[in-house]
Amino acid sequence: MAEQKTSSTRYELGGDEFIFVELSESMNLEAMFKGMAITNGLAEEKLDGIMDICPGNASYMIRLNPEVIHPQEVIEKLKKLEASTTDYENIAIESRVIDVPVLFEDPWTHEALMRFRKNHQDPDSTDLEYCARINGFDSKQDLIRSIVDYPFLVSMVGFVPGLPFTFQLTSQEKQIEVPKYVTPRTFTPERAFGFGGAFAVIYPVQGAGGYQLFGTAAAPILDVQQQLPDFKESMVFPRQGDILRYRDVDRDEYDSIRQEVEAGTFRYKTEELSFTPGEVMSDPQAFAEKVMRRLYHD
Repeated sequence: MAEQKTSSTRYELGGDEFIFVELSESMNLEAMFKGMAITNGLAEEKLDGIMDICPGNASYMIRLNPEVIHPQEVIEKLKKLEASTTDYENIAIESRVIDVPVLFEDPWTHEALMRFRKNHQDPDSTDLEYCARINGFDSKQDLIRSIVDYPFLVSMVGFVPGLPFTFQLTSQEKQIEVPKYVTPRTFTPERAFGFGGAFAVIYPVQGAGGYQLFGTAAAPILDVQQQLPDFKESMVFPRQGDILRYRDVDRDEYDSIRQEVEAGTFRYKTEELSFTPGEVMSDPQAFAEKVMRRLYHD
């Protein structure tokens, strides 16, 4: 790959068709929002030859048709877009705020994680216990509370179809960070709620995985048959820019939601919200309260 740099941004050519752009080596809110602004700006340009725009957490990738547009021309356009996004903190983002019920310490992910203790950094504790300890919490309940107290932004969707990478909208010092398993599991239950690095995810389907397992989501995020009302437009429910509030539910509510899913009547509780990146970064606590009021009409 040929590499080019401008300030701290890294541009790389991948063959003839791809351009990879890294805005930051570390994940942070500034890089995430800046990437959203640049890729949204590129989409609005509607340049001939741009085949796909793939936003990432602190990076993005462009696929192009080199017979229509030269990669260097695209890179110059991207540099201009980056230079013009100095006021990205005040860009209005139209988002969905979504209530996502999660059963923490559920029996299914517990069974899975116990099968793979030899793959883990601490075989003598559960994933929740281990992650609470290394993040300085007094108990696993305190860790769960810190997850549900602040909303998460969907920074990208990928890895497997429909999996949302979500970054918590809180101050840097309050960010939860956990390592992935030393060796990945060969089994992870469908809808498992996991944490790896600074990201919370929901596994859309059963499969392998290396994120720490904390619980399971009550409702699907992928509906290939598109039978549920929320999936009529797309088989994948999460979108980049969505704000997810993971809500701790008990077993009775979890079972009730599962019955609605099986009956084909379940709907996510969703509200529309307009916000700016600056609003989030200047006062995460106030923004979290705004999200809660909007979602639950308190």
